[in-house]
Amino acid sequence: MIPASRIPRVIWAHAVLIILIGLLALYSASFNNNVVDSSVFYDQLYCAGLGILLMLLLARGDYRKFFDVAYIVYGISLVFLILVLVMGRQALGATRWFSVAGVSFQPSEFSKLAVIFFLGRYFSQRRPRLSFDFSTSLRELWGDLILPLILIGLSVALIFKQPDLGTAILVMGIFLVMLYASGIGLKFYLGLLGVLALTLPLAWHFLKTYQKDRLLVFLDPSRDPLGAGYTITQSKIAVGSGELFGKGWLSGTQNQLNFLPERHTDFIFSVIGEEWGLLGGLALIYCYGIIIYCGFKIARHNKDPFGQLVAVGIVSILAMQVVVNIGMVMGLLPVVGITLPLVSYGRTSFMVFAIMLGFLLNLSKKRTIF
Repeated sequence: MIPASRIPRVIWAHAVLIILIGLLALYSASFNNNVVDSSVFYDQLYCAGLGILLMLLLARGDYRKFFDVAYIVYGISLVFLILVLVMGRQALGATRWFSVAGVSFQPSEFSKLAVIFFLGRYFSQRRPRLSFDFSTSLRELWGDLILPLILIGLSVALIFKQPDLGTAILVMGIFLVMLYASGIGLKFYLGLLGVLALTLPLAWHFLKTYQKDRLLVFLDPSRDPLGAGYTITQSKIAVGSGELFGKGWLSGTQNQLNFLPERHTDFIFSVIGEEWGLLGGLALIYCYGIIIYCGFKIARHNKDPFGQLVAVGIVSILAMQVVVNIGMVMGLLPVVGITLPLVSYGRTSFMVFAIMLGFLLNLSKKRTIF
């Protein structure tokens, strides 16, 4: 058990440790023939400094200001998601980025934060009490479920259109978690999950060809070993070859000999597994686990519905993204293009999670819990 008074220091310590692990892994991933790719490592180093400063500022502010602008932030996120489809930059078959003042920006990452704040404000003002009995009116059904589902569905559809299947799934996951945390009846919630599960086969017809190939390779790894299955095959070789203690920093063969694609982004955990072994990977997972535990403790004891719901949303997206990314890297889940928070290279992703942790640090003040 971690005392409430120690939660801010615990979150800080483990967040900084995760960032340092990420920088070391990125240095190795961008290190080749005694030359470091400055566009990756030093860019992330700059983001780390800026992100820590942002966490410090947010930890000292008034988190209720996020409540006041929650709907505005969500509206801006929708505008960004539309703009990226119109004027975005295409890379690796997807249109997910565009430049703002010369800086590359990924709206789908920002939308995670916007959705959490939007749902935090919406559900904190309504507190859904839907159930299967006849006391539920159509007006309650519309306001408590259908309207927020439609609004979040806009974000999911726009993200899916880019296409970005992984983030679209995560945004829908945020909605489902925060809907449950808002107090919806358990039977009604399970029924909703059942309906959504029945509609999943229909989604197959809307997937791009490469997305279908990834899912088929997950079911049968030998299907396309030199194509869609190449990255995951090399990833599993890297993680497995690290064994218990790893091969040592800058000594991973899959990494240094360029066998592992996307090793500085989605597959950065492969570098950690190969060079630091099982123990290194478990140490990183432990750091995430501690932050998630502290976040849920903050949410459980928070007296403000908005703060409580946003804390649940933040730790949920952190947990989901860690599980999906590591599961993907180890071949336990399909490849859906999800980064490892605060470790994978990516400006927008890093800054968004820095804002989330800054919000948690703000909520962890003694005046907001217990």
